[in-house]
Amino acid sequence: MRLSILDHGHRRRAKVFLGLTSRQSGVASPDIVKMLLYRPGFLARPLLDLTADAMRGPSHWTAGEREYLAMSTARLHECPFCAVTHAELTRIAGTGEIDPDDAGSARPELTAVRTFLEAVSRDPGSIDATLVTGLPRHAVAEALRVNLVWNIVNRLANAFGFVLRDGQLETGTRSLHRFGYRFPGFLLSEGRKADHGDVARNLRHAVLESPATTDKSIRTAALTGERLPGPLHSYAANVRDASYRITDAEVEQLKAAGYSEDEIFEVTVAAAVGAALRGFDAGNRAAGI
Repeated sequence: MRLSILDHGHRRRAKVFLGLTSRQSGVASPDIVKMLLYRPGFLARPLLDLTADAMRGPSHWTAGEREYLAMSTARLHECPFCAVTHAELTRIAGTGEIDPDDAGSARPELTAVRTFLEAVSRDPGSIDATLVTGLPRHAVAEALRVNLVWNIVNRLANAFGFVLRDGQLETGTRSLHRFGYRFPGFLLSEGRKADHGDVARNLRHAVLESPATTDKSIRTAALTGERLPGPLHSYAANVRDASYRITDAEVEQLKAAGYSEDEIFEVTVAAAVGAALRGFDAGNRAAGI
């Protein structure tokens, strides 16, 4: 990945876990797993709490349909790692109710909410809520939670340069599905865990109030889209609006300017979470939730 800390900077318990699972499967740990287990109190713990419920909890949408929505979000962000992974998960989690390669196989309700979510992800200022007026409010709310997760993860995958390596597609996706997007609790224990009332507050609190290398004002600016110093500003804008354009050279430029990898990690996470929450909030308002 573009930040060496995401490959080699883990706590001892995470290193042991990654080593054991890699030896058992015969396949290197996927980049998404390594990222989530790096400083879990800063992002992974609240994100995974949301993800497990959104993707495998009770829902109007089947597990396969939720994976299909995740795949659609990945294609919107032009994230090859995520698109291929969720296409496979659509097949694994589904029971034949939808074909990831055939948009016409989706039931009309799913097509409507997918189109609604595309506007939420692409242009939160212009959302056509009439697309989902025929759907139960709880179904729209559940779809928005799915979209929130993957609007964060896709941006991070693009920014950090996730790569799908040989053997990871089958082993990684089957493990995610089998364990319902849950990790052993001891891997995520870092700092105090608190519930601030809803998923949006929990994510904001994790990014802004957790111990960090960057000043809180920097993380706040990255989250809200305000002006950042130097090359951080254009980089954070790309994370928010065009993460697929981020290159190795852009990240190396930040390092050359004196920013540590932890600072880059924190700004990236804050920008991704802020952009995803903007769409999530706008989608909820548009749908009257």
